[in-house]
Amino acid sequence: MGISGFGYLIKEGIINVWNNRIMSIASICVLISCLVLTGSASLLTLNVAKVVDDVGAENETKVFLDMGVSDVEAAYIGKDIEKIENISSVTFYSGQEAINQYKDMVGDTLFENIKDDDDVLPHAYHITMIDLSLYDETVNEIMQIEGVDTVGDRKELARTLTDLNQLVSAISIAVIIALTVISLFIVSNTIRVTMYSRRFEISIMKSVGATNAFVRIPFIVEGMLIGLISAIVSTFALYFLYTAIMDAITSMIPFVYIPISNLILYVGVAFVIAGMSIGAIGGFISMRKYLKKEGNEILGW
Repeated sequence: MGISGFGYLIKEGIINVWNNRIMSIASICVLISCLVLTGSASLLTLNVAKVVDDVGAENETKVFLDMGVSDVEAAYIGKDIEKIENISSVTFYSGQEAINQYKDMVGDTLFENIKDDDDVLPHAYHITMIDLSLYDETVNEIMQIEGVDTVGDRKELARTLTDLNQLVSAISIAVIIALTVISLFIVSNTIRVTMYSRRFEISIMKSVGATNAFVRIPFIVEGMLIGLISAIVSTFALYFLYTAIMDAITSMIPFVYIPISNLILYVGVAFVIAGMSIGAIGGFISMRKYLKKEGNEILGW
């Protein structure tokens, strides 16, 4: 097939969109809705993951050392804790610092008989973890270090945050799959209507020996064009929708969310790829029935 022939098929696909503009507009509207909902689900997942990471970073776990551990020994223990892969930060708190904090809270009365060099409270480290889903494994590694007595229990918080992140991710994946199937169904049916209206032309083309590729290309182009238009409109729609929703939410519940400006390029590219792929697959699927028939069979003669 020459360049002129390929250009003719591309033009036919574009003409198909215009000639069936009512169905095409309906498909574009449905596909826009699906892409916006899919994008929203993906952005929700990213923001929930960010919130979980932020909360995890701000929730410190206390690691208490054995009573009698010296400052030098505590320093070596801190180095061993820092070597653990899932540890994000390690901050040392001496037993004396802990006593001073209690004094600030309850006054000096309870501690008036305690000298500064008395070992009343153990040294401790306040740590944060990179991945809270690895909480148990990380605690087990810490407990293997000689000189560590106990680790503060944040297991329930870690499990709750991890479960929330997994739940939102699972729901988002389910929504994306469902909307993709719906989009394929709508686009393929739109193209099937186009083929039915052109079934006589397709019959003639098949009768004179037109290849399946020659017949199929205009309909695939039609689907891809529908997907491209939907992707462009969806990108702008999601930009303004996301900004408006996040501004409204943060005015009631302040939190740091991912700016849409950091993601819009990736969203746009993903929408174009997804939209055109759905359109192309929809065109391909809707053609299979007709390409298996020859000449008069297409017309039902």
